[in-house]
Amino acid sequence: MTMSLLQNTPLLVALFSVIFAQFVKIPIHFLMTRQVNFGLFTSTGGMPSSHSASVTGLTTAIAYETGLDSPIFAVAAMFSFIVMYDASGVRFQAGQHAVILNQLRKDFQTLIKDLKDWPKLGDEEKLEELKTLLGHKRSEVFFGALTGIFIAVITYEFLL
Repeated sequence: MTMSLLQNTPLLVALFSVIFAQFVKIPIHFLMTRQVNFGLFTSTGGMPSSHSASVTGLTTAIAYETGLDSPIFAVAAMFSFIVMYDASGVRFQAGQHAVILNQLRKDFQTLIKDLKDWPKLGDEEKLEELKTLLGHKRSEVFFGALTGIFIAVITYEFLL
């Protein structure tokens, strides 16, 4: 069972695509901000989308194995579209809502805590915040998709 699982190339391509996309977020973030953030390896959101990389890597690998006319490829392709739509739509909007909710929490907490000294308060309070980087911009989804496709093509054209 374990050996056959390790010989499942579409699964391995999908898993490697996630790991690669998560890892590459760190140097991309460094190039943009000049800050190293190893926490990006385990976080959601950011460039490229590891969700998109994974599902397109899986779908491309299935295309190599079963052909574009197979029912399993159709299932994988539809799965990919749904995941990428969700990553760039619903989850992105949830992140935008989290930004507003965090601000409301800060404002309410400040009001309750310092009601007596309200005129004297600054904006230095730091509270635990909801995660605002939940989803992806369309460009992040696009480059995540290209990452998965690229990894699958390299695997099937040059490694197998």
